[in-house]
Amino acid sequence: MKNISTKKMIILALFSALAVVLCLLFRVPLVPSVPFLTYDPKDVVIGIAGFLYGPVSAFIVSAISALLELLFHGGNIIDWMMDVLSSCSFLCTAAYIYKKVRSKNGAFIGLATGTLVVTIVMTAWNYFVTPFYYGMPQEAVNAMLPAIALFNFLKAAINSVILLLVYKPVSNALHKSGLVDKRESSVPSNSKTLAVVGTVVTATIVVIILAAIR
Repeated sequence: MKNISTKKMIILALFSALAVVLCLLFRVPLVPSVPFLTYDPKDVVIGIAGFLYGPVSAFIVSAISALLELLFHGGNIIDWMMDVLSSCSFLCTAAYIYKKVRSKNGAFIGLATGTLVVTIVMTAWNYFVTPFYYGMPQEAVNAMLPAIALFNFLKAAINSVILLLVYKPVSNALHKSGLVDKRESSVPSNSKTLAVVGTVVTATIVVIILAAIR
């Protein structure tokens, strides 16, 4: 993978800041039975970064924005990991597929696949992690799993629709302004991309194991 240019670092930093601002300003419960899970549009910004630069950039923006959000809202390393995992399972998946098929169909397939992945991954994470790290009875967590799955599906679906609507206008504006280099934004995914995604998956497995033996 090519070294990240200063311009790209600035754009990713701006995306991270915008994602946090949107998260702080706009929170709406989607499923009444799980009001502590709220919708925010920050994944739209992370998705734009991923579609422009690839899954690694989606991971970077997700990790930075989740860390900043943690500083504002409080929490612990598990909260951070679940936040990053939610965005990455959705948008790293979508960005990877879009890099392979750079078309409207590729974007649609990527987002649809990402929506299914995040729904499955976050439901599994809540099943294994929540009882141990947040002190909830397993039975109570099991009762919430359908609502949690519905929440993650709806959140990803809403952000997918918004991303499909805004990506091209935003992308064209960034390219025309010279802020984004077309050559840099079209660099294909490679082994380092897979290494980053693999790291997230490995972290998931480690946390689940730690939760199981705690």
